[in-house]
Amino acid sequence: MTVTVLPAPRAERVSADAAATAWALAARGGDPHAAEHFVRALHNDVLRYVTHLSGDPQTAHDLTQDTFARAFGSLHRFEGRASARTWLLSIARRAVADSLRRAAARPRIADTPDWQAAVEGTQPCGLPGFDDGVALLDLLESLPDERREAFVLTQVVGLSYEETAGFTGCPVGTVRSRVSRARTALERQLVEAEAPAPRAA
Repeated sequence: MTVTVLPAPRAERVSADAAATAWALAARGGDPHAAEHFVRALHNDVLRYVTHLSGDPQTAHDLTQDTFARAFGSLHRFEGRASARTWLLSIARRAVADSLRRAAARPRIADTPDWQAAVEGTQPCGLPGFDDGVALLDLLESLPDERREAFVLTQVVGLSYEETAGFTGCPVGTVRSRVSRARTALERQLVEAEAPAPRAA
């Protein structure tokens, strides 16, 4: 299996960020159309980010809705100093952290004895790329949190190394190192997964 993620071209990304930031500022002023454009422009970025950061595709849509609800609740404080996307992803990060804390504080009760089989049975396995997507989520889950976040922000969401450094509060060199180590670990795991199993004697 080969996993290739192509981020948007830099100029296109900057233009999209500027537009999303302008819509956020207009929405802050009470423009409902701008609010709708703001959500549409950044919905997929937030969904991808919370899916990979939480490692739980089942709750990703709820976390995305929670992120936008929090964003609109604090939109009056958004001044456009950072791009709307960076601001929104920082809210998404807190939403995921809060969700993980809540999940850790309460036991999970399944309605069925074999809940994993039930979940797998509801998944659209026939869709192209579904298995690859699940495999990628599993591989990302094995990475340390810092490396997974750096990899997702740069290779999946499409932030530059500089933007990711500002977002995570660490030097650009550290971001590059984390992404490089994450990529090396993922490639190694892919090679191991594709290697033929040794035959029993």
